[in-house]
Amino acid sequence: MAFAISSTILLAIRAIQALLAIIVLGTAADVAVWWGGAWHAWSPSEFSFLIFSAVWTLLVLVYLIVVPLRFSESVLHHRFAVLAVESVTMLFWFAGFIAAAVFMTGRICFGDICKVAKACIIVAAFEWLLFAITTGLAALQIFSSRGTVRSNKHIVSQPAMTQEGV
Repeated sequence: MAFAISSTILLAIRAIQALLAIIVLGTAADVAVWWGGAWHAWSPSEFSFLIFSAVWTLLVLVYLIVVPLRFSESVLHHRFAVLAVESVTMLFWFAGFIAAAVFMTGRICFGDICKVAKACIIVAAFEWLLFAITTGLAALQIFSSRGTVRSNKHIVSQPAMTQEGV
């Protein structure tokens, strides 16, 4: 029996992932610009990485939304490719929010920019959680459909290998 999740629910999760990525993009960019202006130094690499993660996520979401809808029977829509993209994105978010949280720990932080930085970290943590869920769903999809072959929108069970004679 193959595991399936409603495409409407998955699309809603993808929309929330896109919204959170846009929020992180804005807040991390605000922190990076403030840091560069206030300290006349490079922006913290932790927040620059969160900016990268947000842009990466927006690009990946185009693949994760468009390919299953338009190219579901093509080589572009491979279960392991989806799992790989989900896993890498989840790892980016995990590394990003942990690094930013460690950066902010023990720092003397005051003013609105401190609140923006903390909000950015919290939203990034929720983004990681959503990608952990969708990565788990992608893995569950692969492992629950083992032994089946996709064929023109139908899942066909492969016959069991039997050895006759001997």
